[in-house]
Amino acid sequence: MNRSLVFFFVLAVLLGVLIWYFSNIFFYITISLVLATILRPLTNQVLRIQIFGGHPPRFLAILFSFIVVLLIISSFIILFIPLISDQVEVISNLNFDKVLDGVLRPLKGFEGFLIENELVHEKPGFIVNTIKSSSFDLITNINFTQVINDLISLTGSFFIAILAVTFITFFLLYEKGILRRQLISIIPNQYFEVFIAALYKVERLLSNYLLGLLFQMSAIFSIASLGLSILGINYALTIAVFAAVANLIPYLGPILGAVFGIIVGISTSGSFALTNETIFLILKIVSVFAVVQATDNLVLQPLIFSKSVKAHPLEIFVIIFVGATIAQIPGMIAAIPAYTVLKVSITEAYAGFRKYQVFKK
Repeated sequence: MNRSLVFFFVLAVLLGVLIWYFSNIFFYITISLVLATILRPLTNQVLRIQIFGGHPPRFLAILFSFIVVLLIISSFIILFIPLISDQVEVISNLNFDKVLDGVLRPLKGFEGFLIENELVHEKPGFIVNTIKSSSFDLITNINFTQVINDLISLTGSFFIAILAVTFITFFLLYEKGILRRQLISIIPNQYFEVFIAALYKVERLLSNYLLGLLFQMSAIFSIASLGLSILGINYALTIAVFAAVANLIPYLGPILGAVFGIIVGISTSGSFALTNETIFLILKIVSVFAVVQATDNLVLQPLIFSKSVKAHPLEIFVIIFVGATIAQIPGMIAAIPAYTVLKVSITEAYAGFRKYQVFKK
């Protein structure tokens, strides 16, 4: 068998095993690479500033970039504080019996229709009683001790992830090109040109993809906030921010944004009964997200996926569902970047196999 093919096969298998075994570290490095790519232009811009005839130290420029990111995240969190406060007040003033009656009224009507037309042979109240019994069984079967332990473990893992990503991102920005230099140092000289070509294309495509995602999020936020504000929906900006972030999840994101908008709209309206006003409110929110979905599917996604990562929409559709099968929502988010890296690597290796004499040995 061709030695070059054996080399690339062994390298791919070894890389796959390392990624699987050190999946947490690989995840931290991936997030850090994305953050470093986003923060590098701002860091370089700060470094160009002249102070007393000199330039600021690089670590201060990186620190400034981190502060900007922290301020942006804080501003997003502040947007949700009034909503959370309002929801706490609404819940504390709720008459749960009245709310339950309003929610169950349509079910009682459906139940009466079934009994009246002899579609079922049950006593009145069987649907409501079944729902109540199932809800009670679900609550009683919850292991609250395990839930608390899981929350503590999740919180600890979250803070470890934050520290790891911050540390790695700092050194990726401080030691410019450190990861690239380390990768190049382990590549044999005879494969150097092919590797550099693949690395350049991967960096260019992923950079275009990230810029496309930022443009997509900005467009969705603008359309959702404008539409919801015009229709008089409470907390339009908060709903739009959630929808823009949720849209990072392909196909599922817009649905999550719409569901979140409906929940916020109903809970802040003060009426939980399925009245004409509530139905009209739901229709207004759904209409806005229908425009968002149409714009995303017909304009934004073809622009981002087809132009930035050079892939057909059907190809992207299959890859996203493969990612969902492997790792659920994180897999859906990471599917396109991972596929881009794999596709470019295979393409460049094949081109090198046909072009360069070293691959034919």
